[in-house]
Amino acid sequence: MNTFFLSFRMLRRDLRAGELGLLLAALIIAVASLTSVGFFTDRVAQALAREANQLLGGDLVLVSDHALDPAYRAEASRRGLKTVVSSTFTSMASLGEGAQLAGVKAVEDGHPLRGAMRIAPGLNQPDLVAPGIPAPGELWLDERLASALSAKPGDMVGLGAVHLKMSAVLSFESDRGANFFSLLPRLVMNAADLPASGLIQPGSRVFYRLHVAGDVAPVRAFEDWARARLARGETLENVENARPEVRTTLDRAERFLRFAAMLAVVLAAVAVGLATRRFVERHLDGCAVMRCVGATQARLLSLFLGEFALLGLAAGVAGCGLGFVVQFALNELLGSLVGFPLPAPGWLPVLHGFAVSLLLLLGFALPPLIRLGRVPTLRVLRREWDGIAAREGLAWALGALVLAGLLVGIARDWLLGAWVVGGFALAFAVYGGVAWAVIRGLGHVRSVASSGWRYGLASLRRRPVASLVQALALGMGLTALLLLTLVRGDLLSSWKQTTPADAPNRFVINIQPEQLPALRQFFKDNGRPEPLLQPMIRGRLVAVNGRQVGPDDYTDDRAKRLVDRDFNLSFDSRLPGGNSVVAGRWHGDEHVPQFSVEQGLAQTLGLAMGDLLTFEIAGVRSEARITSLRKLDWDSMRVNFFVIAAPGMLEQQPASYITSFYLPPGQLDFSNRLVAAFPNLTVIDVAAVIGQIQAMVDQLIAAVQFVFGFAVVAGVVVLFGALQSTHDEREKELAILRTLGARNGQLRAALLAEFAVLGLVAGVLAGAGATGIGWALGHFVFKLPYAPSLLPLLAGGIAGCIVVTVAGWVGTRHLLSQPPLASLRALS
Repeated sequence: MNTFFLSFRMLRRDLRAGELGLLLAALIIAVASLTSVGFFTDRVAQALAREANQLLGGDLVLVSDHALDPAYRAEASRRGLKTVVSSTFTSMASLGEGAQLAGVKAVEDGHPLRGAMRIAPGLNQPDLVAPGIPAPGELWLDERLASALSAKPGDMVGLGAVHLKMSAVLSFESDRGANFFSLLPRLVMNAADLPASGLIQPGSRVFYRLHVAGDVAPVRAFEDWARARLARGETLENVENARPEVRTTLDRAERFLRFAAMLAVVLAAVAVGLATRRFVERHLDGCAVMRCVGATQARLLSLFLGEFALLGLAAGVAGCGLGFVVQFALNELLGSLVGFPLPAPGWLPVLHGFAVSLLLLLGFALPPLIRLGRVPTLRVLRREWDGIAAREGLAWALGALVLAGLLVGIARDWLLGAWVVGGFALAFAVYGGVAWAVIRGLGHVRSVASSGWRYGLASLRRRPVASLVQALALGMGLTALLLLTLVRGDLLSSWKQTTPADAPNRFVINIQPEQLPALRQFFKDNGRPEPLLQPMIRGRLVAVNGRQVGPDDYTDDRAKRLVDRDFNLSFDSRLPGGNSVVAGRWHGDEHVPQFSVEQGLAQTLGLAMGDLLTFEIAGVRSEARITSLRKLDWDSMRVNFFVIAAPGMLEQQPASYITSFYLPPGQLDFSNRLVAAFPNLTVIDVAAVIGQIQAMVDQLIAAVQFVFGFAVVAGVVVLFGALQSTHDEREKELAILRTLGARNGQLRAALLAEFAVLGLVAGVLAGAGATGIGWALGHFVFKLPYAPSLLPLLAGGIAGCIVVTVAGWVGTRHLLSQPPLASLRALS
């Protein structure tokens, strides 16, 4: 008979008999976990490629943190390209007694050159494509800002020194982005109203964008021309790198999702190996009979390899189907990070799904299948086995290499993949070592336990490998679950406790020097303490020790960003609160040019005591040496500066002022009165901003937990696989004990004891591991005084004990009602 059709018949028979149920489930879980992430990220990649010019609002964008050189626009127009300029910044929008921090975009006629804005006549009403931009004297508020201010079309909204009419609700911007600015409630105004508003003052942080659109060749020629003339603080964005902040955010989300999928794949691999091993053990006798009637080793191996190949294809189809359904949930959780509808996914994730299914079978089903091909005819008469052959051991090594390669492929980064493989290997080694020591030490407990418990503990010691695998699988799954729930909550609580209860929760920026007396008097008239008003000067680091510096001089990404942007400098004779000098001495009232630098900044940029720093401020260079290094308490929420100059250095430079203060919950109207009295000021509600960031982080965590559900299910499959791998042995033991007079109550106690102790070991391991990882994250990554709690240990132990006990009892309770003779005959 044809090998293919015979393999197909064998597959159908074994599926009906339930021999391959767990194996099929493990493969489906692995494929679904990976393809669900793959489908979603493929849709995002397609959208970014297809909508790149809409994300830019043109075919090319020149972004600058200072006013654009008119030569750029003139050159683009000379080449026949369309151009518009937009500017974005933050400011306070007010209506009546209410005020709200908003992201402001000022646009010119023709914006956007690519893509569109959509507006609606009111809240919760159908929208349509905007025919243009807001007319002079008008603005559009997005739904969040309109709701916060209780605004409706026709209302006059205060923005700086002007009041503009709200004419529509902004429902969509194709070039909104995904940075801090886009997290805020949003409004769009006409650029013609910007000068009258008085919002842009010296020291204001404004980003300007020159949007360019036209035919491909002129756009590329202009890009080459502009790239050669880029100044500090200027970057070009094209369709290949459109909206890097969007790509960065989504890349990070994808990385977390892939980590969760990796855990499911690792556990599924263990389940495949366990299920295949039991399948082989139950088919050894049948293969021996087939050998007796003339089947060769090669024939047997080809039949079973064909059967498993068909199984892998079936699992690939089912897993890809499940992954396709699940990716819709990921889109609901993370789709808002993209900002526009996603296209249908492509076929590449399907190919990846089938590859994972077949590779897992190749790596973890092949080693046990080798035994079937080598079964001797003598087994028909004598059930003997000579242990694991050398080539089977090599096949297991091949399986480990296949899994490592899969993880590196899933990570899509050699270095990241190597860290993941090493991390999993270390975790398995540590968990395995501890679990092995505990299982071996159970003999000391048996002497003080009842007869049922003694037998249950003895069963764990008789099957140490199976017990170890179960403890590892469940321990790894519970560890990830505890990290995402309890430990994450502990870290957030520790972070919140580091901030004093009366720490400043409002920052005020854009304060002009002539407003200082009136602002102090305003605080006094409202019964509030006089604010500490600190000067803020925008300056760019251009040289260190006389040598010009730029982003290309550094390899660290943070250093590149710092050098490529303006610093907020200040001057003061008093050491600010929350600052402590760790090197050198504070300059005090000395009117000698010198700088005090924050310790972390010095480490990032490689600065040292005595280095000569040169800053360019409004076209004027100012230089001095570093005479002190400071350590800042960032958790104090006070105004802090990386670089503080001595008195007499920067007083003549253009500056604005900044302050912070604590506003009790019952006095929120103070901010509204402050903005009404000083319309140009921007009041930043720190709690609201953190809330917006936390909401985005919670979206990501929800998605990771959702994908991690596959890992939890995979852990359960491994648990059942490990229990099934010892099912026949346990059935025989129970039958013999019942034949010798053991009562059902004793055997029930033995089974429950075995499962409860195994679950307890796995749960406590998970709790200890999650706590240890949480401490490491808090101490080394987040720099928090994280005090580990006993809750993860208790929760892990209880959860592990309950899950394993219930699963084990469900799988073995029927053995107590089965006649001993029937069990012995079935296993003979």
